[in-house]
Amino acid sequence: MKIKCPNCPQVYNISKEKFPEGKKKIAFPCPACKTTIRIDLSQIEKEMNAPDKLNTAQTDTPIIGVADSQALKKKIMKSVTDLPPLPQVLMKANEIMANPSSTFKDLGGIIETDPAIAGRVLKLANSAYYGLRGMVSSIHQASVVLGFEALGELISVVGAAGLLDNILSGYGLEAGSLWQHSLAVAFGSKIIARKKYPTHENDAFSAGLLHDCGKMILDEYVKEREAQFDSFLKKEGNTYLVAEKKILGFDHAEIAYDLCKKWSIPESQSIAIRYHHFPSESNQNELAYIIHIADVLAMKGGIGTGFDSMFYEIEAKALEFTSIPESELEEIMQEMIESVDKVSEQIHQ
Repeated sequence: MKIKCPNCPQVYNISKEKFPEGKKKIAFPCPACKTTIRIDLSQIEKEMNAPDKLNTAQTDTPIIGVADSQALKKKIMKSVTDLPPLPQVLMKANEIMANPSSTFKDLGGIIETDPAIAGRVLKLANSAYYGLRGMVSSIHQASVVLGFEALGELISVVGAAGLLDNILSGYGLEAGSLWQHSLAVAFGSKIIARKKYPTHENDAFSAGLLHDCGKMILDEYVKEREAQFDSFLKKEGNTYLVAEKKILGFDHAEIAYDLCKKWSIPESQSIAIRYHHFPSESNQNELAYIIHIADVLAMKGGIGTGFDSMFYEIEAKALEFTSIPESELEEIMQEMIESVDKVSEQIHQ
């Protein structure tokens, strides 16, 4: 069916099979003008029982041949030869956080040698989220006041901000959109882990920040095939995830996994990132389920996403696996949004 934005001329062709089952009303931001598009599904309720294509479409034969797909994937990974400076900070922070014998001095030493990064860490430490407005003036003071784990989280946020803040024209995302979404998923993952898997809290936050890092690598290749993606998305009403698999032969989660391996991200986090759209395929990786739920909630909240966010649903039995009642999802989403609002404004000043 055709859906027209009420504020601009943009029209989307979206197949009825993609509407979330059981929902009476849906809303999503128009990628062109960001106006919220609201749709009342009550009139087409009987047509919403078609099978979900999100899961089945990933097994469709790709447009690109298997050999060409593998060659393209190899070319993409070969092009990622040098790690950007800020991911180096992330890598070192992860290594130190994973070492039980590490100290505040070890963690603080990562950023004290780089005034720009140190400044951003201190600015964020004084944000509303950490509740220390104007109280922290040095990295040492931040480590004492906030604690070892919170300082590690700060470094991760600053590192990921520099990595994920660019325009992704292939995906139709403005500067900061991927960063906002990644930050939301990180906070959401942390909230869920704190409730159900406290020992995973730090790993969930780190993996949540990087869950969509594959998009920054794939963006130029998606842009090169803009006509194919536009045709597939607008005429078929599919998601970018399905379009990637169909047109490229692999998706951003696969590329993210390979990138994480290159960055020496811990295996449990890498696997979670690889399967964050389909956690049931992760061999019961708890982090994968945590990130998956947080990712869908961030999309439902319209944080840093495009029109296809309305088509993603929490995978069957994911809530059962994590023992999260559906009644708690709204509360988690709200806390996630509030956390992002408190941090994102400060870090971009």
